[in-house]
Amino acid sequence: MSAGHDHSGEDWNNEGFRRVDDYNDEKVDAIAEVYGDILKNLGEDPSREGLLKTPERVAKALHYLTHGYDLDPAAILKSAMFAEEYDQMVVVKGIEVYSMCEHHMLPFFGKAHIAYIPKGHIVGLSKIPRVVDVFARRLQVQERLTNEIRDCIQDTLKPAGVAVVIEAQHMCMQMRGVQKQNSFTTTSAFTGAFMDDHKTREEFFNLISVKLS
Repeated sequence: MSAGHDHSGEDWNNEGFRRVDDYNDEKVDAIAEVYGDILKNLGEDPSREGLLKTPERVAKALHYLTHGYDLDPAAILKSAMFAEEYDQMVVVKGIEVYSMCEHHMLPFFGKAHIAYIPKGHIVGLSKIPRVVDVFARRLQVQERLTNEIRDCIQDTLKPAGVAVVIEAQHMCMQMRGVQKQNSFTTTSAFTGAFMDDHKTREEFFNLISVKLS
């Protein structure tokens, strides 16, 4: 981490997470200074009442929205891995995804659906959404985000297969450019049994499309 803030007293837990309200002062100050200049270049007056604290607020928002760079997703999975002989599909669907497009630094958001087939180890179910958050809280493209989640689960748990599907809306498409407000982008990534066995992949898609009453 950068210098400028004493991290020795940070409230880190054994899963690699820290308090949301903990900011690196040096980073915040540097980003805020840049955003003051951006406001001027947009034709605004950074000294007017409504904008006085905007550069600092934006800096803190960006600090939080990209805090995934400081976290280790594999360590999060390893913190709750358990030896277990269960060998059927485990599906966690409807995981909320919020990320920032690296091309325009505008948000994209949606849902992730993830499955794995254990091969000797299972993982605490809450850790899968946390892995999604770690990779999403970085500047991203949806395609890479999908692959990174897949690879982390595969490399850490070493299951018989991993499946990841992300459905998202991109503000860079809806607010600018083609301005298609109702468009969704779907990406998928598979390993092992999900890649090789059509029936396994079909079962996964059926499970994530079913709505529980």
